[in-house]
Amino acid sequence: MKLLESREIALVFKRLSAALPEPKTELESVNDYTLLVAVVLSAQMTDKGVNRATRALFEAVDTPEKMLALGEEGLREHIKSVNLYPTKARHVIALSRVLVERFGGALPDTREGLESLPGVGRKTANVILNVVFGKPTIPVDTHLLRVAPRLGLSAAATPRAVEEDLLGKIPKRYAMTAHHLLLLHGRYVCTARAPKCGECVLAGVCPKNGL
Repeated sequence: MKLLESREIALVFKRLSAALPEPKTELESVNDYTLLVAVVLSAQMTDKGVNRATRALFEAVDTPEKMLALGEEGLREHIKSVNLYPTKARHVIALSRVLVERFGGALPDTREGLESLPGVGRKTANVILNVVFGKPTIPVDTHLLRVAPRLGLSAAATPRAVEEDLLGKIPKRYAMTAHHLLLLHGRYVCTARAPKCGECVLAGVCPKNGL
């Protein structure tokens, strides 16, 4: 596998940023709390599938206190179309309780605090730290785990190792948007089964697309 040099990595993000000048999460939410809920529900789900399940939910429930009032059974009724919904409903109720009892209903702004919430792992914490609190983190999902090696950005095979590779290589000017750029590129262009190399803005710099 050919790994890109610093100047090539800068070109990758320059081109992706030009193609997607305002990259952002496609999960729908009405506030920080509902974004956290959406991210927890998104494991092994498409964002579109999560959004279909949460639109009506978030119209009625937008705080951890309201979620606790809804209860686990009520939440299940809203999210039955979501993969693993019984487990996720249990996690959402549990994390809502912790938010109320330990954090006054607000999201903690540290990794330690976020990862203390039931159902919140490193990837989810990274999303919240980046999107809500403006910290330059790299949540590594299946798209980034596939795209980073394809683009020659990392030779690592685990989410944590890919995250550390990217944090050490991405130019600072793209640190806040890098994971959105790579995720959306992987979702719509550099897809798993049939990457659209013919319409890719990285032709000539990607190791698999004419370098």
